[in-house]
Amino acid sequence: MADRQMLAQNLTWHGSSVTPEMRAILSAQRPLTLWFTGLSAAGKSTLAFNLESLLVAKRIHCCVLDGDNVRHGLCRDLGFDSQGRTENIRRVAEVARLMNDAGLVVMAAFISPYRRDRELARSIIGVERFQEVHVSAPLHVCESRDPKGLYRKARRGELSGFTGVDAPYEVPDCPHVYLDTSRTSLSDCLERLSGLVTVRPHHDAQG
Repeated sequence: MADRQMLAQNLTWHGSSVTPEMRAILSAQRPLTLWFTGLSAAGKSTLAFNLESLLVAKRIHCCVLDGDNVRHGLCRDLGFDSQGRTENIRRVAEVARLMNDAGLVVMAAFISPYRRDRELARSIIGVERFQEVHVSAPLHVCESRDPKGLYRKARRGELSGFTGVDAPYEVPDCPHVYLDTSRTSLSDCLERLSGLVTVRPHHDAQG
């Protein structure tokens, strides 16, 4: 702790003369983070990556931060206990904020089962940029999909602390968007999500 305090005392924030607003105008789009939360196999990554393809086809600069992918690098040192999950979300939110500052639209796909962690992400990214998307499907539907076989492992006791089986999922109180992927088609979900992304006319970008 003392080492961290000493390090912090010797750090200085270096500001840039290029503001996030200037970058947003240059890219002719409004930066935001769509935060996909829901049970494993509810469809978060499917929606995020399909939306990315759709937006890129429209020449919108964007990027997906995926729960599994970041644990191959940025968060590979973290576990799946409560503290590990919180730190995982904190790191991802900091990255999303930096990407938003650079003018990008970010799709963050994470189970993020705890409301406090999602509120932490909202506070880091900023209320004006953070839009919570609750990707929902009944537990039995998620288990029937089970593309990674994780539910089966959890039911056999090979995985502990698995969300929806022996660990809780705290449903969002008031998400910006609610999508039940057991009832709503992929195309309809993407239509709703793409409507959240604002593109400025190019004459605005030129001044």
